[in-house]
Amino acid sequence: MITILDCYTDEPAGLGVPPYLGVYPRYIVGSLDTLPYYITIDDLRLYKLYNSTILKTKPSKKTNIKIYNLTKNYKDIKNILKKTSILIVILGIHTPGKYLSALPGTLKEVISLIKDLKCQKILTGPAVYGTSLEGGKFFEKADLTIFDKIEEFDFSYDKIQEYSIKGSAIIKQIPSLRIIELETGHGCSGNCSFCTEPIKHKLEFREINDITNEIKAFYDLGCRYFRLGKQNCFYTYPKPVELLQKIKKNFPKIKVLHIDNVNPNMVVSKRGEQITKAIVKYCTPGNVAAFGIESFDKNVIKENNLNTTPENTFKAIKIINKYGKTRGNNGLQKFLPGINLLFGLKGESKTTHEQNMFYLKKIIKENLLLRRINIRQVNIFPGTDLYKTVGNKFLKKNKKYYWKWRNDIRQNIDFPLLKKLVPKNSVLKDVRMEIYNGKNTFGRQLGTYPLIVGIKHRLELNKFYNIKITGHMLRSVIGEVL
Repeated sequence: MITILDCYTDEPAGLGVPPYLGVYPRYIVGSLDTLPYYITIDDLRLYKLYNSTILKTKPSKKTNIKIYNLTKNYKDIKNILKKTSILIVILGIHTPGKYLSALPGTLKEVISLIKDLKCQKILTGPAVYGTSLEGGKFFEKADLTIFDKIEEFDFSYDKIQEYSIKGSAIIKQIPSLRIIELETGHGCSGNCSFCTEPIKHKLEFREINDITNEIKAFYDLGCRYFRLGKQNCFYTYPKPVELLQKIKKNFPKIKVLHIDNVNPNMVVSKRGEQITKAIVKYCTPGNVAAFGIESFDKNVIKENNLNTTPENTFKAIKIINKYGKTRGNNGLQKFLPGINLLFGLKGESKTTHEQNMFYLKKIIKENLLLRRINIRQVNIFPGTDLYKTVGNKFLKKNKKYYWKWRNDIRQNIDFPLLKKLVPKNSVLKDVRMEIYNGKNTFGRQLGTYPLIVGIKHRLELNKFYNIKITGHMLRSVIGEVL
């Protein structure tokens, strides 16, 4: 019997950390002759570390996110593992972040949990190219001899056409809500110094019907939350407007339809405004175009072969604000840009932060909105240009500045932007409560880059509430139930 162990994935193109369900387990399930058992790292931790016993979170404690995302199989995990002849381990973090209600597995942890299992063990996922759960590090070193195989499971789109539909059956083993991450294309024509995407695939796109057929499979099983996120740039997809039109027409009960990565150069291209208007029209509010600009420093841009210029980024921010700034029915703006900033790249200097702040302040000065700014230190993976040339030279050189730079952006850019985004007394609808932290409850709307909302008392988890905003933190908001 085959069992799939999902330890969760996060990479430049594609997210598989709950509440997202990534493509790796689904495609593998679809490729098999019989439906395997699907378990998560949470199931395994609960069995190995807590004897499969779920304890209530004490009023003074925080929800244990190590065992939060259980499948329907958690009670029978001992028998499942005993019957397992092949264990396929899906693992790999390339773009680490902070996760509200999940904790991806590391190689070291997973190896310690599966070493005594008497079965064939196969490692797959982004970890094939390295993994690191913490920013500013080389890839995790571990003894991989415990695995009988390290395999990509790299299926062609002809195969994925079938596998993606068959693989939707995996959702029957997951009791809680999931946002289904949908692949529109893979690979990248660029060659950013730090990125693993060009190493994995040449640039290639799926057919519209293949994507909508996959949506239908999940939709028929009750799924209502989707993101067109598994790609390097949604605007690069050959027929994005037609894709959105077809989804909107065929699946009217979808509650969330969002996108992810966007290259600012494509937003300012000839068809950029047409695509932007279509996204605003056919997608749901709270949508975010994640700009992987990484730096506004022109020297860093040149040294690392980054994919846009500060001028084009600023133009793209203005275009998306022009059409997407209007507030939608869930309380958030319909479509806004998000910016990714990356520290530790080649050519980085003290003036890098000054140039970043110049453009970020300009955004505020011109009354434009950003949904969020992601700031992290670069991870260094084998096969990338950064690994081959300078490694962690600039990470080490500027380590002493990182937290100071980061705090400057959080205090002087994030905070005022957040107050504009959701002023006091504005209302966010359908906020799903996820975790406790002492007497406080934290939740989010389901969607891409949702705002974290804190409530100063305990609410029922996994339930939806309408929340009035009463205050602001640096990157999150405080509210009360209406």
